[in-house]
Amino acid sequence: MRPLIESLPDDLKIALLAAFALDERARKPFYQERVHWAAITLDRDDRTVRRRIDEGIEQVAALAVAAAGFQPRPRYPSRSWHTEELRVTLALDQPVAEAFEFRRVVADADEIAELDLALTLTAPGDSGESVRETDLDVDVFHGGVLAGRAMESSDRIGMALRLAEPLRRGERHDIGLRFRAAMRHPHYVCVPRHPCDLFDLHVRFGDRVPDRILRLEKVFQDETRQQPPRGAVLEIDDAGEVHVQFRHLAPGFAYGIRWQPAGAG
Repeated sequence: MRPLIESLPDDLKIALLAAFALDERARKPFYQERVHWAAITLDRDDRTVRRRIDEGIEQVAALAVAAAGFQPRPRYPSRSWHTEELRVTLALDQPVAEAFEFRRVVADADEIAELDLALTLTAPGDSGESVRETDLDVDVFHGGVLAGRAMESSDRIGMALRLAEPLRRGERHDIGLRFRAAMRHPHYVCVPRHPCDLFDLHVRFGDRVPDRILRLEKVFQDETRQQPPRGAVLEIDDAGEVHVQFRHLAPGFAYGIRWQPAGAG
């Protein structure tokens, strides 16, 4: 197991080496003592380290499965394509909110020439605001050409990304996009149309630290605006950022975060 742990990022590696007493400095009789040692080493609190340990165990398990050549049956089968990894960095400390999206897709059929993507700009229910296609700026950094955009609903903008060459079944393909738009509602979620194995989200608030940040997992999209909001409370780090990760996302459900802006009550 140690070689797999050594391949992880430094914070996860330190957390796991301590958790399993594989680091001589962390060979303490009680688990909580080992967690506390890792927290001091990483300059984090104990609860954050326990989350890092859970993430590290998941990654080690995935590496072990990949090394054994075992291909698990997909939890949500697809007849066209699915997302293997979706990594998003959202910067809210900019004049206009900006998100970088890096996605790896896998073709589940032959001749996949176009990816159907979408983004929802949710407006507060009592605002009377309407969403227009021009409210969203999209830049393709790599992986295809934006072939079309259209309003799919009152607040959902659909996009067609044409690939340079059609994908065959089992082929992987990476794309990189940038989105810019005014945040109309204090949440950011992924509502996958196709199955998604991993959604990794970093959100940077900077100096605009919210009063409260909640984790949303497998909720109906309407629930993202629920009052009072429900979900596990997240901690913001010293850089003004939060990081969440979700696995095996079910199509049609929402995953991400919601926050209560400072002073909003």
